[in-house]
Amino acid sequence: QVQLVESGGGLVQAGGSLRLSCAASGTIFTINTMGWYRQAPGKQRELVAVTSSGGSPNYADSVNGRFTISRDNAKNTVYLQMNSLKPEDTAVYYCYAAVMPSRGTDFYTNWGQGTQVTVSS
Repeated sequence: QVQLVESGGGLVQAGGSLRLSCAASGTIFTINTMGWYRQAPGKQRELVAVTSSGGSPNYADSVNGRFTISRDNAKNTVYLQMNSLKPEDTAVYYCYAAVMPSRGTDFYTNWGQGTQVTVSS
């Protein structure tokens, strides 16, 4: 079993910043991809940013240049630094991690419970 626990969401004014964290724990041999999705009311879940082990990060066009994803492999934690926030960034943010629980097994995608980010105008 793998658990992803997110933190760092909240209410911020437009132009402000927030930093999200997501820590993975449980039966983990290695983690490949980690990233963030978001879902606004009435909209589909969309990819925000993703980083793979040893690879370059990728961002949605809407956040490129404003958001930065990073990870601490020793802590199995991924972060999302969000700057210059806009009201349209308001959503529930979900982290995910592709986890190999034991050597030689498949990778399985695990999701966090979500954290609300609200940007006021």
